[in-house]
Amino acid sequence: MPSSPDNIPAHIAIIMDGNGRWARQRGLSRLKGHEAGAETVRCVIRYCRDAGVKYLTLYAFSTENWARPPAEVLGLMSLLKKFLRDNEPELHEHQVRLRVIGRRSDLESAIVRKLERVERATAAYTRGQLILALSYSGRTELVQATRAIAEEVKRGALRPEAIDEAAITAHLYAPDVPDPDLIVRTSGEMRISNFLLWQCSYSEFYVTPVLWPDFREPDFRAVLEAYQQRQRRYGRVDEKAGK
Repeated sequence: MPSSPDNIPAHIAIIMDGNGRWARQRGLSRLKGHEAGAETVRCVIRYCRDAGVKYLTLYAFSTENWARPPAEVLGLMSLLKKFLRDNEPELHEHQVRLRVIGRRSDLESAIVRKLERVERATAAYTRGQLILALSYSGRTELVQATRAIAEEVKRGALRPEAIDEAAITAHLYAPDVPDPDLIVRTSGEMRISNFLLWQCSYSEFYVTPVLWPDFREPDFRAVLEAYQQRQRRYGRVDEKAGK
């Protein structure tokens, strides 16, 4: 898959953008674009597994997406149900754990039940993790973490001076998941769109003009090769490079 098996990111997070433009270019409905994008999701899960990427987070539905036309939202929820039905056997086969981050209370109860059933059924798997960001907002995640910390302080369980980065991280949706090494955005847009705002502090970014439904193995390979050429210094100086 990659040109070198070394320096593979442990965690890739993807902003899957371009389904609507892909459909519009072909005179199709937006839902057809989302259907094509769902096939790309299946492919990328396989690419990550083959490359040795342990964590894959997909920005599947933001809190802002609820403002889209009702028919489109309904179609997206139907695609989510289909995704769970079609992909659960593969999760079991390859022992990949499914997790959900976001305000799952916004989702219809039938979908929540399906998600939580698959989460429970795959909870013990350790070969990889697929993390779906559903009804997700980075700001909301931080607000909820702040409220939880405030409650602990109010109860006397936490001293204000003890609040540090680790305390905030511990109150996020998935505190045990490492921060993304690499965040990928398709369709060429140069924005983070309220995604993993706390976790992306030192992530590498890769933006490709390829629309999400067209994103395939050569594009994924280019992402990994670009990442392998980066020098991640986390604000420190690279003595050898003199930077």
